[in-house]
Amino acid sequence: MDKDFDKNETVRFVLPKEEQIAIKDILEKVYQSLQEKGYDPKNQIIGYILSGDPTYITSYNNARNLIRQVDRDELLEELLNYYLNDLGIIEKK
Repeated sequence: MDKDFDKNETVRFVLPKEEQIAIKDILEKVYQSLQEKGYDPKNQIIGYILSGDPTYITSYNNARNLIRQVDRDELLEELLNYYLNDLGIIEKK
């Protein structure tokens, strides 16, 4: 361990970009997992986004841990951007 390490400092861990999973991929995996377990994926994901309660998302296929990797505000932004882009209101990034 580095002798200059300050125990009062918060250590930040950031995954390298190539290891981070895209929000689109996370939503797709979570959606498929919810569907495979017999849930209505749209309702479950909406419940999670509105409440922040991870129990709306199944733990099957690690879906709950996957969706918790993304901030709920980022999920909403991604969904809104996709919707607005689909309507032609904004241009694709």
